[in-house]
Amino acid sequence: QVQLVESGGGLVQPGGSLRLSCAASGFYFSTYDMSWYRQAPGKGRELVAAITSASGSTNYADSVRGRFTISRDNAKNTAFLQMNSLKPEDTAVYYCNAEVIAGPHRMDYWGKGTLVTVSS
Repeated sequence: QVQLVESGGGLVQPGGSLRLSCAASGFYFSTYDMSWYRQAPGKGRELVAAITSASGSTNYADSVRGRFTISRDNAKNTAFLQMNSLKPEDTAVYYCNAEVIAGPHRMDYWGKGTLVTVSS
């Protein structure tokens, strides 16, 4: 059974930090590219950060580059999102995504999300 379980969300003041975790099970985690998306109230889901399976190359949305860091621990089947210098506009539900493309086939999985609220 495939599972992605996010944790680490919560309420934080502007300028604060949070570290999100995404625990994966039921698939070969090390072969999947991992991403974090977010969805703010009344808005669509947007890509925040991504890390590849092979080289560990990373990519960030312009709005979080320099503040957020994505990483992964293949031995623990877990992906992370370190969020620093948080702003009220970072308030959203954060989702973990795992994706693999093998020839014509694409498979991806989603977690249920964890809420991050940045407010004083």
